[in-house]
Amino acid sequence: MKKILLIATLIIATIANAQQADKAKNLLDEVNSKMSAYNNIYIDFKYNLDNMAENINQETKGNVTIAKDKYLLNYLGATKMYDGSKTYTIVPENEEVTIEKNANEETAITPSRMLTFYKKGYKYKWDIQQNIRGRKIQYVELKPQKQSSEVKQILLGIDIQTKHIYNLIEIGKNGTKTTITINTFKTNQPLSDNIFKFDREKYKKDGYTILEL
Repeated sequence: MKKILLIATLIIATIANAQQADKAKNLLDEVNSKMSAYNNIYIDFKYNLDNMAENINQETKGNVTIAKDKYLLNYLGATKMYDGSKTYTIVPENEEVTIEKNANEETAITPSRMLTFYKKGYKYKWDIQQNIRGRKIQYVELKPQKQSSEVKQILLGIDIQTKHIYNLIEIGKNGTKTTITINTFKTNQPLSDNIFKFDREKYKKDGYTILEL
C-alpha cells in the first residue's frame, strides 16, 4: 500500500510540474507573440553585475533599438550593431571597429533573441509573483538542459498587465548575478533608414582600425 501511495504521489507531482511548465511556456509564448508584432522596440535599461565572493559590484546603463532580427546596442561606451548578417562592435575609446561575419547569434542571448532564446535548450518553471511599484511582475524560471552550461538559472520577470518584459536575472554557477532592468520601453518609433547600416568610409576617414574576423 505504501508503495502504491508513493507511486501515486510521484505521478501527481509529475503532472503538476508538467502543468506548471506548460503554464510558464504559454506566458512566454504570449509575450513573444505580442512583442514580435511591433515594428521596432526601443529600450533604455539598467545593468547590474554582482559577485559577492569576488567583491564585484558593477552598475551601468544602456539602450537598445530592436527591429525584428536587427539591433543597435549602446552599452559601456561602445556600440554593437547587428544588420541581420554581420555584427559590428564599435569602440570609440580604442578607435576600433570589429566586424564578425556569421557571429554566433543563434545561441547567445542577444537583443534580437531576447524573446525567442527560451524556445530551445531550457526547462520552464512558474515562479513567484511580485508587486513592484504597483506592477504585478510574474517570474518564470528557466534552467539550461545542458549540464555543461555556465548558467545556473535565468529568471524572466513579466508585467502581467502589459505582457512586456520587466527584467532578466541570470545567475551563473560561479555565483555571478546579472540583472537587466527595463526603465523605458517604447514601440514603433520612427527610425532612420540607415540606423542598421555600417558606414565604413566614415570610420576609415575618422582613423578607426577596422578588423574583420
